Amino acid sequence: MHEYTQFYINGQWVDPVTPRTLEVINPATEQACGVISIGSAADVDLAVAAARKAFDTYGYSARQERIDLLASCVAVYEKRFNDVAAAISEEMGAPKKLAVEAQAMAGFGHLQEALRVLKEFKFEEDLGPHRVFKEPIGVCGLITPWNWPVNQIGCKVAPALAVGCTMILKPSEVAPLSAYVWTQIMDEAGVPAGVFNLVNGDGPGVGTALSQHPDVDMMSFTGSTRAGTLVAQNAAPTVKRVAQELGGKSPNIILDDADLEAAVTRGVLHMYNNTGQSCNAPSRMLVPRAMLEQAEEIAKAVTASVVVGDPQDDKTTMGPVVSEVQFNKIQGLIEKGIEEGAKLVVGGPGRPEGIDKGYFIRPTVFSNVNNDMTIAREEIFGPVLVMIPYDTEEEAIRVGNDTPYGLAGYVQSGDIEHARKVASRIRAGNVHINGASGGFDVPFGGFKQSGNGREWGAHGFTDFLEIKAVEGYAA
Repeated sequence: MHEYTQFYINGQWVDPVTPRTLEVINPATEQACGVISIGSAADVDLAVAAARKAFDTYGYSARQERIDLLASCVAVYEKRFNDVAAAISEEMGAPKKLAVEAQAMAGFGHLQEALRVLKEFKFEEDLGPHRVFKEPIGVCGLITPWNWPVNQIGCKVAPALAVGCTMILKPSEVAPLSAYVWTQIMDEAGVPAGVFNLVNGDGPGVGTALSQHPDVDMMSFTGSTRAGTLVAQNAAPTVKRVAQELGGKSPNIILDDADLEAAVTRGVLHMYNNTGQSCNAPSRMLVPRAMLEQAEEIAKAVTASVVVGDPQDDKTTMGPVVSEVQFNKIQGLIEKGIEEGAKLVVGGPGRPEGIDKGYFIRPTVFSNVNNDMTIAREEIFGPVLVMIPYDTEEEAIRVGNDTPYGLAGYVQSGDIEHARKVASRIRAGNVHINGASGGFDVPFGGFKQSGNGREWGAHGFTDFLEIKAVEGYAA
């Protein structure tokens, strides 16, 4: 049982202003694995004051000072790498292999990438006799989700540190253990007092207080579109910048010249990765109608290879979803798919056979789905794939774009020029051709209701910078 009941404010571990605790539930066992404190506006006030004071110094720090600091963060993170992975697996149910090779590695990668970018980043540009400066925006409120907890902490904290911002992190109260390990890393690495602060809490309490706070200059939020709109509304009266990475219902268009076996296999396995709890999951597979029956058989066979079970078992390839709330939501949407007439290819309601506890979902594939069905419109955020048949390529593109979201898109083709042509018409921030995936230097973010701004790499610095033009600088 982890007892993490203090917050990290101004370089010190401190008790909350008003004691209030919350149990952290291990989703594989349904048992408490930790306890945290839930903060309030009073805690936020203390953290913001510390960050504001620290910005007076850190905001004007030398590049080399920040390079040295990030290098120290990288070194300490590497030392604590296995602790990060273990916390993620325990708090949100990621299988050990995924927790190590993807989840914990993502936080490490973002720190390394921010260090690399910082060494060469151009903070100044001359336009004739004038100079344009890129300066840190100031105090940043960072709200991160439970599905890729350290990935999202890393892709916010690392660039903010790199450019000279100070910050207050509110991780998800559902999966907060890895954020504590991250904070211990920041402390050991020597992040100056007040530059990085941690306040645990829920959205209505800490999230709202951060978003509304007049001394917070920017909010960076990752989570649901519903919650993201609330952050923006709360931030509007103080006209602070709001960067959002929100939901998705990403199309995976399999073209008629694709290797069907490879394309469907890739799409199904990607959908089950992280138990479907990824905002950019390829959750709508668009298949030529003539190939649909064959695609269903491939999907069914691939699903049979998935091993659902204890995240600590080396054989497990898919763990539970994160909470009872998510479990019930997904079960309801599976039932809705059946009710609305979709063809259940494999899976369905209930836990997998032989599992009687934990928030485990049967990996599920629906077919003969039309894009007006609930399961084609709503972000299920679980291991549920919908297969939508199409008759023409134009129809596939139209249906693919027929969503309020625009985070990711996927195109499968045996002809790269064909794939590029279709990819150019997908309205999404990231489009993947034949399973290609970007590195930590590739911008990540969405169109439409999937958010605004970009994270990762040099593009991830931009949201944390203000532009100042000094006219006549060279005169």
